[in-house]
Amino acid sequence: MKPALTAALATAACLIASPTLAQPAASQEETTSVSKAAPTARPVAEKRDHSYTHHGITIEDPYFWLKDQSYPTIDDEDILDYVKAENAWFEARMASQKDFTEKLFEEMKGRIKEDDSTVPQKDGAWLYWSEFEEGAQYRKHYRRPVAGGDAVLILDENALAEGQEYFRLGAASVSHNGRYLAYSTDTNGSERYTARIKDLQTGELLPDELTNLRGGLTWVMGDTALVYGPSTEEWRTLEAKLHVLGTPNESDVTLYEEEDQSFSVNAGLSAQEDWLIISTGDNETSEVRLVRADDPTGEQILIKPRQKGREYSVDVRTDEAGDTTIFVWTNDDHINFRLAKAPLGAPGEWETVIAGSDEFYLTDFELYKDFFVTEGRLDGLDQIQLRTYDAPLDAKPIAFPEASYNAGLSNNPEYDVGKLRLAYESMVTPDSVYDYDVASGALELLKQQEIPSGYDASLYTTERVSVQARDGTMIPVSVVYRKDRPQGGPLHLYAYGAYGYAVPPGFSTTRLSLIDRGFAYAIAHIRGGDDLGRRWYLQGKLFERANTFNDFVDAGRGLIDMGYTAEGKITASGGSAGGELMGAIINQDPAQYGAVVAHVPFVDVLNTMLDKDLPLTPGEWQEWGNPIEDKAAFAYILSYSPYDQVKAQDYPPMLVTAGLNDPRVTYWEPAKWVAKLRDVKTDDNELLLKTNMGAGHGGKSGRWSAVYEVAEEYAFILWQMGLAE
Repeated sequence: MKPALTAALATAACLIASPTLAQPAASQEETTSVSKAAPTARPVAEKRDHSYTHHGITIEDPYFWLKDQSYPTIDDEDILDYVKAENAWFEARMASQKDFTEKLFEEMKGRIKEDDSTVPQKDGAWLYWSEFEEGAQYRKHYRRPVAGGDAVLILDENALAEGQEYFRLGAASVSHNGRYLAYSTDTNGSERYTARIKDLQTGELLPDELTNLRGGLTWVMGDTALVYGPSTEEWRTLEAKLHVLGTPNESDVTLYEEEDQSFSVNAGLSAQEDWLIISTGDNETSEVRLVRADDPTGEQILIKPRQKGREYSVDVRTDEAGDTTIFVWTNDDHINFRLAKAPLGAPGEWETVIAGSDEFYLTDFELYKDFFVTEGRLDGLDQIQLRTYDAPLDAKPIAFPEASYNAGLSNNPEYDVGKLRLAYESMVTPDSVYDYDVASGALELLKQQEIPSGYDASLYTTERVSVQARDGTMIPVSVVYRKDRPQGGPLHLYAYGAYGYAVPPGFSTTRLSLIDRGFAYAIAHIRGGDDLGRRWYLQGKLFERANTFNDFVDAGRGLIDMGYTAEGKITASGGSAGGELMGAIINQDPAQYGAVVAHVPFVDVLNTMLDKDLPLTPGEWQEWGNPIEDKAAFAYILSYSPYDQVKAQDYPPMLVTAGLNDPRVTYWEPAKWVAKLRDVKTDDNELLLKTNMGAGHGGKSGRWSAVYEVAEEYAFILWQMGLAE
């Protein structure tokens, strides 16, 4: 399915009783109540009696009060005072590292080309690209006629962001005739977007305004209407709605409405842009409908009714003879998915085109006029394969030069093409943009990420090693380091491990600030991601979730045994569900780590999964389990939930981040976790909580603000490892 987002406008744009609370060891630092918190004193949150009982198990939760009961409004002064006190403590403790943080920031900034631009890409009669100006936080988006002419500024994110503490461009889509640009923005991090429509001929904004959106903006009805997804009060997308330009929002038509609160609705166009594809589903079940894009209120075609555990997505192709075929990507008969097809008249009669394979994990496909492309992974490495409609089994793979890399299709908005735009990188090769000539098989490098301060790839090496987990499973780990690094030095270990997201062995300029100071940087491809196929993902969810945490701990232990590093010299980081990972691994094996950073960590897992009114909870039960209805799920989640399993032991130095407006991992999860850690842990190691008061799940917006937060993270890590200089 072609994305509704115009590719050239895309921006770099989750989830037994409580241990007895022990008194912490005497601290060398002064503590104080929140009401008297000062930059020289760490906050101590009040403990208020609160308990709940499910399945006969009673849980004490003395920090429950940190969840504002008027959420999403957050106006409880006690809560705000505590969060502000933690921020003041963060600032006070990091003050000694201010100069070092600035040094790291300037170092990282020096590796970024300030006046950078994307490679122009043709879409219809226009070439589209975006640019950063020197010093700018945000992009400017341009186009010029393919036939020749001047560049035209069509959207300036900097102007839209002016006066805003936070800004993010969401969906952006140019109408097929090239006249209108529909775009959405978020100015507080809540991920509730407002959409406007700009007339690119006059430069004026139309009076139409769509508020409280999630998802894309899709042009239909000859560019006279948009399909969009409104957000419910609970931050769920349960409708696909049609807005006709120039009409009041009250007259917008609901094309499809989902009754299952755990599902989410999305809409986009087919490869030839003649069909509107309306999809609904959760993390394990899908259902898709088609309707003509020129008649979106017309009769819909249900591809196949939902069946629990069956996932599928579709695209549509009409050949030159006028025959219409539906292509289906599905896991209905193989865990690693197959590609099937069906005639338009019998959309549920799926005939295999490419069978599922134990070796090859099929992750996606894209249709073009004379060929189609399959993407997937073989032995964990990305594969891009060209195939013809007449002989789909004769795959033509695109070869890449390195043994470990990250590669995939980039923005290819047109259906009739002779070249494909590709993205490529490795842990030592900067981001690269290629055009692949379909006829000749030649790869043309169009652009490689420029590093103004200099970068010599020959100084670095990357390896892919395997470490045995405690159950005998071999866990792949990608490692990069300088060739002159002494054996056994510090090592930073990163992973995510959830939702089937595979962390690619890609390139990072900011990472060099650790590597050039003697660190190795490793990515553990743990279960919970789908790095080695769909089964790899399934072995890290629900009642096998502990595999994810054990894999990470065992990967670190294995790297120690292999001589890459030593006890206490591993630092670790993860965000969101990866932040849950950080909470679990320090409960299990704290001695391994010299410092840990947990970004917007999903650590109060049990409470969140028990609250069906939270934005994401119903849709997350397929990932974590439903503790409301299932006692076994309740007990299992309780057994690993990082907040519930905090215990009286030494913990490594920790930096924790949060976003006050975060709708994915709500601010109170990290706040409660840090409060409990302060009360229970038996060490005097640093424990800092930084809450972005005007941002959400992704931290601060703007490229320099985002880089500065990385500099803060690395300054904390290097400080705690005795390497801040």
